[in-house]
Amino acid sequence: MKSVIVVGAGIWGSSVALRLADAGWAVTLVEQHKPGHVRQASAGETRLLRCAHGDDDWYAGLAWRARDGWRRLEERAGERLYHEAGMVWLAGTPDGWEHASARVLKNLDIPCEVLDPRDGARFFPDFRGDDLSFLLWEPHAGVLRARRATQVTAGLAEAAGARLVRARAVPVAGAAAVEIDGEVRRADRVVWACGAWLPELFEGTSITVTKQDTLHFAAPPAWSVPETPAWVDYGASVYGHGDVDGVGMKATSDLEGPPYEPEHGERVVGADSVERARGYLRRRFPSLAGAPVLFTQVCQYALTPDAEWLIAEASPGVWLLGGDSGHGFKHAPALAAYVAGVLDGDHAPEHRFGRHERTPSRGLRTSGETW
Repeated sequence: MKSVIVVGAGIWGSSVALRLADAGWAVTLVEQHKPGHVRQASAGETRLLRCAHGDDDWYAGLAWRARDGWRRLEERAGERLYHEAGMVWLAGTPDGWEHASARVLKNLDIPCEVLDPRDGARFFPDFRGDDLSFLLWEPHAGVLRARRATQVTAGLAEAAGARLVRARAVPVAGAAAVEIDGEVRRADRVVWACGAWLPELFEGTSITVTKQDTLHFAAPPAWSVPETPAWVDYGASVYGHGDVDGVGMKATSDLEGPPYEPEHGERVVGADSVERARGYLRRRFPSLAGAPVLFTQVCQYALTPDAEWLIAEASPGVWLLGGDSGHGFKHAPALAAYVAGVLDGDHAPEHRFGRHERTPSRGLRTSGETW
């Protein structure tokens, strides 16, 4: 029986642990806190599932497969994890990122529709789109209950035979092993999927960690999921969705915040984040301009300069998974299958995921400098 130690029970680590446990591997899943703990980027209340990724068809196809994976997980868990409310992309230019996305989605036979900005009234109780060129509608996109999905996935991994160990792991140089409380534990493979903690443990990851303030606003019942879809303004680096689980309508920035230390950093949102979000609501959804803040949360991004993921072998049998923040959560079920194939030797990871020099780019995520 092949063995693996997976370090980090966020959505990527838990998904890989579940996939390998289902395949008959002896799996140890190590988490220093608990699956879904508030320090994890995976522990945000919600994450978006969308297939649009500009002119990149690899991620678009993976996201489409991940949608089926989330449905299977829901059936297995007997619990709703994904609200397929659809997503509206707010395109500021006629031939930009959204235009490229629409072309790729159509080539992959992933449903989408290009609409007039006036059609925004179909989706939102109040909407101003006079500054937009068009809307891109993804009917099968939506909102994932992120923290709950992480807890459920880790629980399913345990039920499939994975052993969950609550401890802090330390790399063992040059070996497929980890050190826990002074004891060295070995396996055929070790997978470090520890998010914002990864660059502390391994040099040369190119990953930076930033503080990200998340805001939810008290809004009338009409602004709820699935009645209201998710939405993204790519050019302004802002996104949101209707109320899920009673925490309010989400409206928040995707711009990288200041450098952040995930273990001990204070998790208090900044007043400037609140003002920026209110400014956007005032412009796009005017009736919500005065909506009170209902719920806030601080998480972190762990990103490479080009926003491509890190899937690379650091030493024989030791694999690093990271750089996933901002657009990684949605892919987890399909990404776990891809990583399982890498660990089994069925295929090598794409060159884009290697430990090479990265050129700064934001083509895979929301972009923009200011609101």
